[in-house]
Amino acid sequence: MPTKIKTAVIGTGAISKEHLSFLTKSERTHLVSVCDLSKASASYAQKRFGADLAYTDYRQMLSDVKPDFVHILTPPHTHKQIASDCLKADVHVFCEKPIAPTYDEFKELYTLAQSHNRWLIENQNYCFNGPILAIEKLIADNILGEVQEVEVRIALDVRDGGVFADENLPNPIHKLPAGVIHDFITHLCSLTVRFIPDFDRVSAAWSNHGGGDLFRYDDLDAIVIGGSAHARIRFSCHTSPNCFAVIVRGSKGYAETDLFQPYLRCVIPRAGELLSPLVNHFVNGCDLIGATFTNFRRKIMQKTPYEGLHLLLDKTYEALIDGKAPPISFEDMERTNRLVNALLSEANRI
Repeated sequence: MPTKIKTAVIGTGAISKEHLSFLTKSERTHLVSVCDLSKASASYAQKRFGADLAYTDYRQMLSDVKPDFVHILTPPHTHKQIASDCLKADVHVFCEKPIAPTYDEFKELYTLAQSHNRWLIENQNYCFNGPILAIEKLIADNILGEVQEVEVRIALDVRDGGVFADENLPNPIHKLPAGVIHDFITHLCSLTVRFIPDFDRVSAAWSNHGGGDLFRYDDLDAIVIGGSAHARIRFSCHTSPNCFAVIVRGSKGYAETDLFQPYLRCVIPRAGELLSPLVNHFVNGCDLIGATFTNFRRKIMQKTPYEGLHLLLDKTYEALIDGKAPPISFEDMERTNRLVNALLSEANRI
């Protein structure tokens, strides 16, 4: 591969800002084109982020520009067709989540990618946020011991206005199998299998507590069991405040974070059984005070929880240029999409 990858972006909606801001700063990429059905949106993105060209037809763009790598940032129901066309054009693909509506469609896409010797990567950016990487290191260093329990919880009032609550112009995500929750389910599942990679039992309770015809579901409460390890996956739009909490409990201690307001709290045995709780409170208290100032600074600087996306993209392009394995492997994507499929299976519903 060349030292700079010819990159194009399909879809210039809200999430494109995060991708395009990385691409314009990266020394490994050359932003050759942006594409959107809206000519005005494509032209705006081209000017703001310095792309060479702007298109409204992605097939024409693939033919004219012949990029090496494409970011697909369109609504989820369009991913499979666009990704298929890109792979058939021998272009590597980085696709926003969910990569496909169903597990079988994901496998079809990956088989196509393998047949063309191209990369197909689903965006699992939260796995690369600082607190998650720190928890993984605590596990690798045997500080938490063997993982026994994981909880991944999102509380977000998707019914209170915003892009999901407009009945006059329903968001396309409502048509996916999990409805609105499908927009978040990749994150919930990718973090779960990050810490419990093998699972054999799944029980899921899907609910629509708010009622009405627009929302298929607004609540998910699921248990995932792999051997002796248990995980709980939770999505709610009826609890406050908003959070994206991850708790990992091991045989020696536990660690927790909230990716919407990042911090890391680690509770482990410390010097002396009687002093251990006090030391944990002191150490974690100091860390929480530091996180408070950091999060305040992040708000002022308008930084978002997408910090892991930039690291993931940087690792992706570095691996592509150096001929190494991608940071999101087929196994990572397969386990994630298989868990999504298990959660949606009628056989596993309670």
